[in-house]
This record gives sequence, C-alpha cells and structure tokens, in this order.
Amino acid sequence: MKIRPLGDKVVVQVLEKEDKSAGGLYLPDSAQKKPQTGKVIAIGDGRLLDDGKRAPMSVKVGDKVLFSKYGGNEVQLDGEEVTILDEDQIYAILN
Repeated sequence: MKIRPLGDKVVVQVLEKEDKSAGGLYLPDSAQKKPQTGKVIAIGDGRLLDDGKRAPMSVKVGDKVLFSKYGGNEVQLDGEEVTILDEDQIYAILN
C-alpha cells in the first residue's frame, strides 16, 4: 500500500528495538526502551504558511532520523508498524 501524508507529516518505519544490553544480556520486553530511530518512507508537501505557500520539508525519503520518544501515532501499514510524526517531532538526521 502506498501512503502520502498531508502537510508537514512524516511517515517513519521504526528501526528494531534493542533486545540486548551493552553487556550482552538479553532484555525482557518490559525492560526494553522504546525505539527513537527510524527510516523516512514518505513525506507530506510541507507546512502551509500564512501567505499560502508551502515550507520545504527538512527531511527526505530514505533519511535515517532520531525522533521524539513519545511523539507521533503508531499505525499498521501492510502488516508493518509505522509512525506518523509532525516534522517538528524529528530532532535530527543521522548519517
């Protein structure tokens, strides 16, 4: 299924959460942190400005991003969990 977000919305495919600690111990689900990184799979046209123009998006499809831990809405898309965020809930592009 194709998805085209509206306005300044960004669809992010969440990257796998860590199931192992830095010391090599496997963590139960209750101890795992909520993932905050993902890959951008779709972007909107940009935020609508007061003059009727659209602000350009600062991310593009394919970017790996760091986003707000509890931001956005998680939805199922073709059996895969994705997160729909506002552009301002994305903190950084990871290289």
